[in-house]
Amino acid sequence: MNKENETYLKLFWRGGGSNSYYHRHRHHHHHKAKNKKNSIIAVASTLIVLFCIAVATLFASVAWNHQWVFADLLIARQNRIEEEFGLRCSDNLSKNETETCGREYPTSHNPGKNKPLMCPSYFTWIHEDLKPWRETGITREMVEGAKRTSHFRVVILSGKLYVDKYRQSIQTRDMFTLWGILQLLRWYPGMVPDLELLFDCDDRPVLPRDPNAVAPPPPPLFRYCSDHSSFDIVFPDWSFWGWAEINIKPWRDTLREIKQGNQKIKWKDRVPYAYWKGNPNVVSTRKDLLKCNVTEWNARLYIQDWEQESNEGYKSSNLGDQCRHRYKIYIEGWAWSVSEKYILACDSMNLYVTPKFYDFFIRGMQPLQHYWPIRDTTMCTSLKFAVEWGNNH
Repeated sequence: MNKENETYLKLFWRGGGSNSYYHRHRHHHHHKAKNKKNSIIAVASTLIVLFCIAVATLFASVAWNHQWVFADLLIARQNRIEEEFGLRCSDNLSKNETETCGREYPTSHNPGKNKPLMCPSYFTWIHEDLKPWRETGITREMVEGAKRTSHFRVVILSGKLYVDKYRQSIQTRDMFTLWGILQLLRWYPGMVPDLELLFDCDDRPVLPRDPNAVAPPPPPLFRYCSDHSSFDIVFPDWSFWGWAEINIKPWRDTLREIKQGNQKIKWKDRVPYAYWKGNPNVVSTRKDLLKCNVTEWNARLYIQDWEQESNEGYKSSNLGDQCRHRYKIYIEGWAWSVSEKYILACDSMNLYVTPKFYDFFIRGMQPLQHYWPIRDTTMCTSLKFAVEWGNNH
């Protein structure tokens, strides 16, 4: 990593225990907040709305001019940074000088004309996710209760992001999630209110609902997916900003490649079978799906070996080349699967195996409008019927 990119990364990432940037400045910025025993963090809904607007814009394929940064895996060019975020880093340094980057960013949001005014349907679920705290508000005690499984704490004050990192996440999920929040602050300056939240980067929800409980509301904990028997609050997953470990690019770039792949073969000229490729060893339902891998069930199923793909330079895992079949199967893994958005982006009918978990947008989708439901108890016959019906109609 060259100096300007390393400096840019260090400017924002200060996690890592009691000596972090957040702790060194916590007393100065939080002396009032610490004395509020019953402070309500109602601004959580505002954060989710703004964040989902940003991700929804990506789904609409509006050109985003980001650059993605992560250590040696993703290197941002200095001129790109300067162009997009106005970040001016010093250059022409002597050997004894330390490179610095300015902190002069816009402080107000000036949206251009022709911006969409309608919110996506899944925005209504924001209110449902925050319903457990509607009557009581969110207290300091509740927030601290979420620390048990959290990977990091986020504090936003006056448009600046502070991070307290508690433990290492799987791969680089935490880094890419924080990078997404930073972009939110850059794209909507002055619109993100001061707030504090705790985030768990693992897969499955950890706050079960007890319909008979009389106890106080649960801790407000954010994560990538939840289910209908849990209180966990959903948040866009890290792979929207890239998944470096398996060579998946940011959503903007991936969507462009998938669109190009879609244009290569018209739907009627595609392979008239259902396609799935993934790791079957993470959950029993995926192993059951492989039993449908015979011609009579109209399915073409493949095992994804990521270690082999890595050794071969990911030549067979380009998402832009996987829109060659008329039908694509979505099935959950250990929890929800990040493959969901890539499958939906193909101009192929989405065969959606009955899910247990949901992410931030799937609850806004309707069967037979956005996808064809497949029963998890009779997958083979359900797939066979769906493919035959689609081919005949």
